[in-house]
Amino acid sequence: MKKTLESLAEMQNSPDGDVTFRKQLHECIGTALGAMGPEDFLSVLPLKLEVEDLTESNHWLFPILKQYTVGADLNFFTTLILPMVGKMKRKSAVLQQEGKTYSARSADGIVYSLWSLLPSFCNYPVDTAESFKGLKIELCTALKEEPDVCGIICSSLQILIQQNKRILEGKENTPNTEIGISEKRAIALYTAEVAGSNLTTLKSSARDLLVVLTGVYSESSKETGGVLLSAISELASISDKKVVTLFFKKTMQNLLKLTKEAGVQRNSSNSDSMQIDNSSHEDSLSTARAQLFDLAVSFLPGLNCEEIDVLFVAAENVLKDTDGLIQKKAYRVLSLIFQHSDDYISRNLEKVLSLMIEVLPSCHFSAKRYRLDCLYFLIIHVSKEGSEQRRQEITASFLTEIVLALKEANKKTRNRAYEILVQIGHACGDEEKGGQKEKLAHFFNMVAGGLAGETPHMISAAMTGLARLAYEFSDLVSAAYNVLPSTFLLLQRKNKEIVKANLGLLKVLVAKSQAESLQTHLRSMVEGLLNWQDSTKNHFKAKVKLLLEMLVKKCGLNAVTEVMPEEHMKLLKNIRKLKERKEKKRSAKSVEDKSVISKATTSRSRWNHTKIFSDFGDDEEINSDDEFEDKNSISTRRTKHSSALQSKATMLRTKRTRKAAKSLQEDTFDQLDDEPLDLLDGQKTRSALRSSQLVNKKPDSDDDEPFLDSEGRIVVQEDGKYKKLDRKKKREMPSDETDELDGRRSEAGSHLTRNTQKRRRTSESGYAYTGKEYSSKKAGGDVMRKDKLEPYAYWPLDHKMVSRRPEHRAAARKGMSSVVQLAKKLQGRSVASALSVNGVLRGKGKKKGNQKKR
Repeated sequence: MKKTLESLAEMQNSPDGDVTFRKQLHECIGTALGAMGPEDFLSVLPLKLEVEDLTESNHWLFPILKQYTVGADLNFFTTLILPMVGKMKRKSAVLQQEGKTYSARSADGIVYSLWSLLPSFCNYPVDTAESFKGLKIELCTALKEEPDVCGIICSSLQILIQQNKRILEGKENTPNTEIGISEKRAIALYTAEVAGSNLTTLKSSARDLLVVLTGVYSESSKETGGVLLSAISELASISDKKVVTLFFKKTMQNLLKLTKEAGVQRNSSNSDSMQIDNSSHEDSLSTARAQLFDLAVSFLPGLNCEEIDVLFVAAENVLKDTDGLIQKKAYRVLSLIFQHSDDYISRNLEKVLSLMIEVLPSCHFSAKRYRLDCLYFLIIHVSKEGSEQRRQEITASFLTEIVLALKEANKKTRNRAYEILVQIGHACGDEEKGGQKEKLAHFFNMVAGGLAGETPHMISAAMTGLARLAYEFSDLVSAAYNVLPSTFLLLQRKNKEIVKANLGLLKVLVAKSQAESLQTHLRSMVEGLLNWQDSTKNHFKAKVKLLLEMLVKKCGLNAVTEVMPEEHMKLLKNIRKLKERKEKKRSAKSVEDKSVISKATTSRSRWNHTKIFSDFGDDEEINSDDEFEDKNSISTRRTKHSSALQSKATMLRTKRTRKAAKSLQEDTFDQLDDEPLDLLDGQKTRSALRSSQLVNKKPDSDDDEPFLDSEGRIVVQEDGKYKKLDRKKKREMPSDETDELDGRRSEAGSHLTRNTQKRRRTSESGYAYTGKEYSSKKAGGDVMRKDKLEPYAYWPLDHKMVSRRPEHRAAARKGMSSVVQLAKKLQGRSVASALSVNGVLRGKGKKKGNQKKR
């Protein structure tokens, strides 16, 4: 297949207009790479990095090598790829000294591309046991000297360790993804014996890697610290216990030293009120302590019970710390201990429960998310091992806190509270089959007990929790109907928070219920929604209307008409008209649009807190069948609403602009799904610039109406401008192009006439000074007028001029009138006389007169 592969490479070098199937071409070459291996592949198609001009190299092979390399040799990466890295680094330094900055940056980009191949070479390599020790030396050097590639190296180490651990434990490697033939062949070579030998080699190198990684982490930033900690944790899971204990003790000693220093500094600052502010030093101490907490807990997979006790005590001592960052790290340490060590919870359950209750009043808001994790692991542990009564007691003691967290302002905390509520429900359902529904219903009733709360915050939080559970578990929809009387009673309260939560629960019930169940409760629902006489009803009018639309869609118009009160029949009539109008629009759409709609509406739905509990303003733009769709389907449908005008603009594009758009490399050079434009590639950058120059060209207009140019953009010209030029151009244009231009303008006018008229009415009535009277009728620009001010000299920068409220615009015009009157008074005067008129020098004159009188 050598000649075939060379022919494929020649097709890659063809112009873009000749190759319209470049993505399939890369897939074909990638399949050959998987079959041949990178060593044989690069012998046929070398990278050619030794050329003088790097744009002539085969850098297009990097994405293919990165995506399709599997089951390769680590020795090949060490002996061939890493020497290329050294050569390119030296070449970059030489180019930088010669002043060739662009070429030097291109060389640096190739260095990073070469390093980015390492995770692919660590994907089921065939010689880990034989070649990793040689690679380890290069990795340690790169970790110390090249911080840009630390993330790549850490990811590669994680891939190596995790794959071998899964093979040794007998777990499936890629359960959720489809794998190719080459990957299946590589996995087949990984037996338990091979994985054990690989882990032995990695274990012998873990100490040296931990030394380097911990040293790099101490000097790393927040952005790169996470991937370093993940690699440290993976290495700790396979290292000797003595090695991990040594690193852990050193970390805890440093943490104890910084904690004492922070305590001394806090005491001294409290005792001496005249001390200089040392807030920056305190912040650095807090950050260093937080880093050490993260580093200490990363050793958790390799710690013994004694070390875990030490780590728990260290976190326990700072749970009441006034520093929110330290509290957050302490709760994170506890959550990870509870997650990885059920044995620790069993031995210290009573101590942990009392501790969680004791430190609740002093919990910082930034630490609530990790505190919720601690509570979740405690509840799940008791549900597995404890008795039913014990489980109910512990769940009830922490449930109120979890439900209140549903109303937290922090998005991550709120989402975590929703997840925990659902996970506890699944834990109740995963018990013995005979009692799973009863336990789930009992948990639902426990959450519903919050409706008897004294504060609106607690009531709305409980209602929100009920909505989430009813949305997740179809068995709880019937139980949720039991709280409908309480829901309609709570609608009478003059509290927007409670009302919004109740309407959200009703929305979930309508969406998740079958038509038969809704028919039973239809009358009570409609009457409860419409007989709601309160001042907050107008605030949620759109939401109530949306609920009625959903009921009409589910139960039918006739069923809703039978239970609709007579005084609200006009609302139902309006809903019927809107429904008929939507059906007409859908029937008028093309078959292609209908297929897009069907794909969007059949996509998988998921919980969306904002869509369900949004204010009325958010619901005005959302149809009743859009409420519970995911973000992708919603964005697809929103794009359709704005695509009517764009589709016509696309049809008007000329062949020349189509060719220019096609020549843009980022559209056709599909290396990966989300591959951006490579700015280091001179050829692609020049193509992008050429296409952007064509896009920037605008045709002229012969009237003041907006029209679409050849690129589909709206162009608005001033009155009478370019009329002669346009007429001359039209005479020179062929008849078919003239007709196309006129049709384009009339087409745009039909779309935008209403907006144009509205804008004109606003400008005539809302603005007193537009500057239109200064425009020249014979030429472009502005001219001076007799007895007029200078053009645009006193244009007000007042946001009230664009306000929708007439009183705001009137106030702005009144202020503008005073400015113009003062300007007329000052016209023709010198600066000194103008200041005297304005009262500046007048005040000085009064002072002198008073001195003379004295």
